[in-house]
Amino acid sequence: MKVGLASDHAGVALKQDLSQQLGKLGNETLDFGPRDETSVDYPDYASLLCRSLLRGEIARGILICGTGLGMAMAANRFPGIRAAPCATAELARLTRLHNNANVLCLGARFLKPETAWPVVEQFLRTDFEGGRHQARVEKLG
Repeated sequence: MKVGLASDHAGVALKQDLSQQLGKLGNETLDFGPRDETSVDYPDYASLLCRSLLRGEIARGILICGTGLGMAMAANRFPGIRAAPCATAELARLTRLHNNANVLCLGARFLKPETAWPVVEQFLRTDFEGGRHQARVEKLG
């Protein structure tokens, strides 16, 4: 699967770790930046990833900031993006099953690589359930 990753300065280290793990499992990653921990504005990086997802250049996205909340707010401004901040694998599973989330938002100040990885794995391997959830997702735009 082709997965896009972006972060702010607080999420660079976690983003790099996840990118390596994704690559080891055969996923192709596209890193939208930033490359170092110099202070940046997270909406700029969320925008780059979301536009790429909407153009079909990536299948799913992962956005990382200090809490995951700012990135989720920035990403959800785009019609067609369903970004969900998740701190557990179960939340990631449910947001894919019921909400067809296409962007996972993670909080680097709250998740270490070893606790973030199961969340990412679940997000990528869970399919949308559809059915009774389809009409609800369509109302999101």
